[in-house]
Amino acid sequence: MCNRKLNRNRVFRLAILVISSLSWASACAQTMQSVRANSDPALDTNSNSTFWSGSAATYMDSDTHGERDPKYRTEIRTRWTSKYLYFLFICPYEELYLKPNSVRSEETYGLWNWDVAEAFIGSDFQDIRRYKEFEISPQGEWVDLDIDLQHPYADDGWKWNSGFEVSARIDAAAHVWYGSMKIPYAAIDTRPAGAGNVLRINLFRSQGPPSARHQIAWQAPMDKSFHKPERFGTLTLVDDRTRASKPN
Repeated sequence: MCNRKLNRNRVFRLAILVISSLSWASACAQTMQSVRANSDPALDTNSNSTFWSGSAATYMDSDTHGERDPKYRTEIRTRWTSKYLYFLFICPYEELYLKPNSVRSEETYGLWNWDVAEAFIGSDFQDIRRYKEFEISPQGEWVDLDIDLQHPYADDGWKWNSGFEVSARIDAAAHVWYGSMKIPYAAIDTRPAGAGNVLRINLFRSQGPPSARHQIAWQAPMDKSFHKPERFGTLTLVDDRTRASKPN
């Protein structure tokens, strides 16, 4: 009888711990909003352009365990149309860690070992372990991956091609690099793009050489791996900035 009581107590404490963890994750999960654009312009990295100025700004300035790293506070802007989802990353840096012999005509497997900005995007709220990953480097290298954490080493994941476009430039004088993405909406969601659509998302940045590496996250995964979908936030498509909430 005593052992049964102890077992019930352990189960009860475990249940409370799980519920508390889920409640904490729900309470801490942030949201960002993407503002509709009326047309699809040529992709650029001019943060002062009419296109990017129409976006609300979101910022990430914490490491992967939630500790503030304000020196690398990164601004993200996002817009959407009926065909595409756009992102602009504005990335301050001290020292860039760039891949030698840069190739832009095809994707660069292993790009995450160098300086990159990344967007992880999922539309399946039933199977959160399925999502897409998009990366851009300061040199304009890119890679896109179809992530299935049930089969993390399947070759099909990195051979997947979304058809997304990228543009990047380095402002060496200001120590800032800019990277923009133009992602076909159909590559990330089975629904047509529309105001009110909600996506699961997280954003990351890797900065600097291995000896002084900084990993910046929008939603801290609380792990050395970025691939913690239970820690993602959400992105909502909205009609205009007047409906956009205060940026996180």
